[in-house]
Amino acid sequence: MADDKLILWGRGSGRTMRVRWMLEEFGLTYDIKPIQSRTGETQTDTYAAINPKQKIPTLQHGDIVITESPAIISYIADNFDTPQGFYVPEDPQSRAKVNEWCFFSAMELDAHTIYIIRRHEGLPEIYGQAPDAVASAREYYLKQANAVAAQVATGGTYLFGELFSIADIMLATCLNAGLRYNIELPKALDAYLARAESRPSYRRAFDLNYEGLRT
Repeated sequence: MADDKLILWGRGSGRTMRVRWMLEEFGLTYDIKPIQSRTGETQTDTYAAINPKQKIPTLQHGDIVITESPAIISYIADNFDTPQGFYVPEDPQSRAKVNEWCFFSAMELDAHTIYIIRRHEGLPEIYGQAPDAVASAREYYLKQANAVAAQVATGGTYLFGELFSIADIMLATCLNAGLRYNIELPKALDAYLARAESRPSYRRAFDLNYEGLRT
């Protein structure tokens, strides 16, 4: 199964960036289908047959199709050899703590805040303006970011000490999204994000994911 071809659908978004980063962390060979959101490319019959939700990213691994970026990076962690320095706990209790941080980032920092800001501030021509919702989302993002800063400030390079994990990929991409919308992060998170983004795998993934799109 691990030898089956990997195909990643999607580029150019923070969520596709998560998967690219994970693939680069694990040193995996994969093909890319560089479709993008809001181009019509996710609405084709071909893609809808693979992912009926018509969203990116999607990962194909042989006959397996995985959608949703947190699920994809978790799948990679579970199904491929773990590189040195990457944290994939085997016991259920430790794995639950990794998942806790992944779900926190996906919900509290992404779905409940960044997604609202992106829709109503970044794309008002599509989703309409909602200044009160955007202001509330910004306030809530900062509240949750301060909670994360307290955890990061307790010591260690990453969320789980010196070992990098899928929880860090989720958190770092959500923090990067906050910066793109001019949310000032607590200093502890600025330093944490700089450490995460200094990883060679991040730079490779960024260049591939956003090539020709932004700097």
